[in-house]
Amino acid sequence: MTDLPTPDDALAFATDAGQRAVLFMDVMRQRSEQTTAHNAETVPHVLSFEADLVCDGRNLPRPVNYLLVRIKPPESAVIDPLKRPFMVVDPRAGHGPGIGGFKADSEIGVALKAGHPCYFVGFLPDPVPGQTIEDVAMAEATFLERVIALHPDAEGKPCVIGNCQAGWAVMILASLRPELFGPIIIAGSPLSYWAGVEGQYPMRYSGGLLGGSWLTALTGDMGAGVFDGAWLVTNFENQNPANTLWSKQYNLYSKIDTETERYLGFEKWWGGHVSLNAAEMQFIVDELFVGNKLAAGQITTSDGTVVDLRNIRSPIVVFCSKGDNITPPQQALDWILDLYDNVDEIRAHGQTIVYTIHESIGHLGIFVSSGVARKEHDEFASNIDLIDVLPPGLYEAVLTPRGTDAMAQGDWVMRCETRTLDDIRALGGNTVEEERMFEAAARVSEVNLAMYRTFAQPFVKALVTPEMAQGFMALHPLRMQYDLFGPNNPFMGWVGAAAEKARAARKPVSAENPFLALQEKMSDAMVDGLERWRKATERMSESTFRRIYGNEAMQKALGVDTISDQRPRRAAKSLLHRELTEQRIIALHAAIGTGGLREAGIRSLIYVGMPRGSVDERGFEAIRRLRRNDAAQSLAEFKAMVRQQFLMLVIDEEAAIGALPGLLPPDEAQRLAVLEMLRGVLAAAGPLDDESARRMERVTAIFAPPAASPRPRAVASTKTA
Repeated sequence: MTDLPTPDDALAFATDAGQRAVLFMDVMRQRSEQTTAHNAETVPHVLSFEADLVCDGRNLPRPVNYLLVRIKPPESAVIDPLKRPFMVVDPRAGHGPGIGGFKADSEIGVALKAGHPCYFVGFLPDPVPGQTIEDVAMAEATFLERVIALHPDAEGKPCVIGNCQAGWAVMILASLRPELFGPIIIAGSPLSYWAGVEGQYPMRYSGGLLGGSWLTALTGDMGAGVFDGAWLVTNFENQNPANTLWSKQYNLYSKIDTETERYLGFEKWWGGHVSLNAAEMQFIVDELFVGNKLAAGQITTSDGTVVDLRNIRSPIVVFCSKGDNITPPQQALDWILDLYDNVDEIRAHGQTIVYTIHESIGHLGIFVSSGVARKEHDEFASNIDLIDVLPPGLYEAVLTPRGTDAMAQGDWVMRCETRTLDDIRALGGNTVEEERMFEAAARVSEVNLAMYRTFAQPFVKALVTPEMAQGFMALHPLRMQYDLFGPNNPFMGWVGAAAEKARAARKPVSAENPFLALQEKMSDAMVDGLERWRKATERMSESTFRRIYGNEAMQKALGVDTISDQRPRRAAKSLLHRELTEQRIIALHAAIGTGGLREAGIRSLIYVGMPRGSVDERGFEAIRRLRRNDAAQSLAEFKAMVRQQFLMLVIDEEAAIGALPGLLPPDEAQRLAVLEMLRGVLAAAGPLDDESARRMERVTAIFAPPAASPRPRAVASTKTA
């Protein structure tokens, strides 16, 4: 029989609960004061690193509120001037800058630890009047030019990390100015905005259920041309009401003695709301969230240039998570399906795409979690040169524990395994019928926006003054919750002194106290109830969206093609690119017989390793050590050579291997040295499988033929296969 609670249990719990309540109120007071002080700063941010200003976007020909700073490395970091710089771009999605360097273990931290110079792109709370998304992109291009100029001896162009909203902005710029970029890492970034799985990720239905982007226009007009980013934060909070309304606060209350510092640290960023110009937000909603035009190649710049993601020449690393309900894997990856029919098309465009999918981390954890920084981001930073020289294609980065392997860089070993588009499709996604629903929602949005602009917008703009807009902003519910516990509330005057007394007399209750167990059960019941409510509303939202926009009569009335089996918004094919690809294939055939020992070694290495279907960082480290002895070849030249040899094997494997004897020198010692190098590199990644072993025997016979065999004749450089 369970012992009944005693009066002493009740008294101990009541004392503890009362003290925790007072201390909780004091943390709310501190949060309010912290937010007020933070927002009053000239350049509010949450970076944990010191930095020097490099470029102020407000001084550019097309001024913007963005800043480029150079991170001062801590004393423990040894920066190699020959390593490519990293540039971390933070999202401007309602919160202030700094999340990419919020902790020592962060994206910035791991880049510094790997020896790379590091830069950060942040922004001011208020936009420059009239600035556009295109202006921001051009400013970031200028920032990259400055970074490149500051590192003329670096091996490779800057690696750019774009978090969340900054990811799609970086991709747009990379398609317009591909020559500025080294590898691109996009973390938690949506690029295919309609994508998802039935029964999950209801945020994508919001635009259709609200009737499209007219509400965005209204909100911007109510702000006198400024869109309050607090509304974006509200959207994030609405995705998890259990955490927003209960768990976040209860976790602080129940762990008040240990949780205060972490809570206030996060709230400093979460409560630092920033604004966008109304035109900026309208572009984001119309062109991206509702319109889904980015991957379809339907966005153009002011001079008519089409934004085509297939123009990107740098490796693209996509980091997403199954636990991310803001940017699920489908929205992070299905742009590949919008652009390409198969991996051969990816190779024909010279693109290298690497993705990795975390099993559980949430949206913010992709940028904030120390565990993620020490694993995924650490591996990306340590192996960025490996990613840069990967042959064109689609890969998944797989991380396994290092163990005692001396060839690995960190605690994990990264292996890039080849994938096909079927692997992306296997993650789930929209059917053609579901795509039509979102196409119908996009067209309804266009109609409603046009009606609002015609009949209502002139009156709203005439009525709303800047002073009224400031008043509306101050009355936003998210800001009110901070002000409620601030110094302007006379009720909070007693809290500070009471909290000091509570700390002095603090008596935490025993973990075995039955009332504490009851408290936990009540909390669990509250979370369970809010979760049930969330799931019910999400089911209702999805069902409503599907019933409205899945109606065939409505789709026909909106001009949606209900017969074709093609997805309604998809990137168009280019006959010019197809012609250029055919010419490139002819040129590769013609070059199969040209080159020397270096080309023969790389070609043989790729040939033997192809059946494995993966590239291992340990093998690349062996190549890197060998390449250091050849100062005449830059990383860019090495990358070009690897890609050329790989493509030769793709278009005509037998001709490429058949031409090897003509690439080898007469000097047997040189041939044997390269052969030994091949064996060492291949062995570093583990034992050869049967097919790779057979290929290695064939290569060995070419590099070290039996003594009785005559030397093969050289293959003329003009020979074609």
